[in-house]
Amino acid sequence: MTIYRTFFEHPSDKNQREYEALRDFYLSGTPGKDVAQKFGYTLGTFKNLCCQFRKNPSMSFFLPTPKKEPAPDSLCARILELRKTRKVSIYEIQQLLEEEGRSASSSYISKVLRAAGVPSLPCGPKKPKPIKAPPADLGALDLSPRPFSTSCGGLFLFMPDLVQMDMDALVKDFPGSDKIPAPHMVRSLLALKLWGIGRPSRVMSETLDEGLALFAGLNVIPKRSSLTEYTGRCDPHFTQEFTHAWFDAAAQLDPGLKEKGESFDLDFHTIPYHGDQALMEKHYVSKRSRRQLGILTFLVRDASTRIFTYANTTVHKKDHSMAIHYFIEDWKQRTGSLPSELVFDSGVTTYAQLAKIHAQKIGFITLRKRHKSMVQAAREQPANQWNSITLTNIGRKYRHPRVLEQKVRLQGYPDEVRQLAIDGLGRDQLMFLITNQTELAPAKIIDRYARRMMIENVISDTIDFFHMDALSATVPMKIHVDLQLTLIAGLLYRLLGIRVGQRKELAETRTLFRELIPKRAIIHLTEKEIIVQYPRRAHNPLLMNAEYHKVNLPIPWLDNKSLRIEFA
Repeated sequence: MTIYRTFFEHPSDKNQREYEALRDFYLSGTPGKDVAQKFGYTLGTFKNLCCQFRKNPSMSFFLPTPKKEPAPDSLCARILELRKTRKVSIYEIQQLLEEEGRSASSSYISKVLRAAGVPSLPCGPKKPKPIKAPPADLGALDLSPRPFSTSCGGLFLFMPDLVQMDMDALVKDFPGSDKIPAPHMVRSLLALKLWGIGRPSRVMSETLDEGLALFAGLNVIPKRSSLTEYTGRCDPHFTQEFTHAWFDAAAQLDPGLKEKGESFDLDFHTIPYHGDQALMEKHYVSKRSRRQLGILTFLVRDASTRIFTYANTTVHKKDHSMAIHYFIEDWKQRTGSLPSELVFDSGVTTYAQLAKIHAQKIGFITLRKRHKSMVQAAREQPANQWNSITLTNIGRKYRHPRVLEQKVRLQGYPDEVRQLAIDGLGRDQLMFLITNQTELAPAKIIDRYARRMMIENVISDTIDFFHMDALSATVPMKIHVDLQLTLIAGLLYRLLGIRVGQRKELAETRTLFRELIPKRAIIHLTEKEIIVQYPRRAHNPLLMNAEYHKVNLPIPWLDNKSLRIEFA
C-alpha cells in the first residue's frame, strides 16, 4: 500500500504532477504556497500553471502533447527538386510548397539543403550606389547655353538688389577660399534664408536644385558641413559691420528705408535651446511661459521703416540691462548722433539705467511693473483726477480709456518721472506707463506704446518664415550669423513689398512669399543673357507693375551675363 500511496504523493511524470498539484489546490483547498512546496514548484511557476489551467479546464490539459512526425522523404525530395530544376531561393521554395498544399518553414528548408550539400545561390546583381552630389566649386560652374527647370525661380527677383548693393564689396572682409569665395558662400546662406528653407530636414535635398546654385554663382550649394564650418569662421564684429553697410546700401535703393533714428522699438527674445550644454543660461520664453535654456537676443526695430536695424546675441543675464546702452553706443558710432526716442517693455532695463538714458536727453516710453500698492493708490484717487481721452490710429475696440497722470519717484532715478495710469483698455488691471517726455499728449504716448507691440508680431514672423528659433537643427549655424542673415533677408522682402505696393509693404514675409514669389521657372542660359521665365500666376501683374519685366542688368558673379525676367 505504501508503494501505491507514494505513486500519488510523489508523481514522477510531468503531466501527473501537474494533475495532482492542481487537484490538491482546487479540491482539497490547500494554500498555493504549500502546494508549490509539496510538488517542487516555485510559487510563481505554480501561479502560472493555475492560470493556464483556467484557460483550458479539461482533461486534454493533462494529456501529453503529441510530437510532430518527421516530414516524409517526399517533402525533402520535392525541396531538392525545386532547387535543382528551378534555381529558386528558400522563400520561393516555401511559397511553391504552399501552392501545392504543403507546408515547411524556411529554417527546415535551409536544413534540408545544407544536409544534401546543395550550395547557396549566387548573389543577385548589386544595387547601384547613389550618385553623390559634387563638392561646391566655383571653377566647376557651367554657364554654357542651355535651358533647365528650377524650383527656386523666385530667388532671381532679389538678384538685381544684390547687384545694385554691390554685395561682393560688402563682404570683402569675410573669410573665403579659392573654390568658394566669400561672396558666393554668403549668397548660398542668404538663398536658404530667402527661400524659407527649414534647416532641420530639407536643406540637403534643396542643394541639388540648379537654380539655387546659379543664384549663388556655384555649381551646387555647399553641403551641410561646409555651411556649419563657415559660420564658425565669421567674426561677430564683421557680421555687425556687414549689416550696417547693408542697410546703408539698401537706403540708396529706396529713400523710404532711410533710417531717421527718430523712434525705435526694443525687445528681448529668447531663442530656445533643446540640448544639454552646461554653459547655456536659462531665460524666460514667452510663448511657453517658462524659463529654459536658450540664447538671449536683443532686437531693435525702426518705427518709421518697420524693419529690424540692430540685433545682439552676446547679451548675458547678468548684464541684460546694459543691452540698451550697447545699442545707443552702436547707433552713435554708426550715425554720429543719438536716437531720439526708445520704446520698450518693463523688463528691458532698470530704473538706474533709465536715469542714464534721461541724462543723454533721449526720450523713452516704457511699461512700469505694477504691484498691489500702486493699483490701490491709483484706485483711491478722486474721480475728477481721471481724464477720459480718445485714442487714434488704433484699430481696436477700446478707444476711450481713462487716464490718471502723476509725477512719481523711482528707486535709482534721481528726478521725478511722468506716470500714466490707464484704465479701460479691455484689461482687468490698470496699465502704468512712465516717460520723460513731458510735452507729449497722453493719447499720443499710449498710441506710440501700442504700436510698439507690433515688434512682437515681427519677431513671430521671423520665427515662422526664417526659422530664427531653429538652433537644434541638421545644419547648426552660429547664432550671430544666422540672425544677421535673418535681418538682411527681411530687408530684401521689405524692398520687394515697397516696390509692389498695394499695401504689400505691410504684409508678413510668409504672405509675400506665398503671393509674390514664383516657385517654378524655366531658365535659359545664352551666350550673353540669363533669361528667367515665370509661369502664369494670379499675382504676376503686381510684379509687372513693379517693372521687374524691365530688368536688364549684368550679373558680375555670372560672367556679367545680363539678367532678364519674363512673365507668361
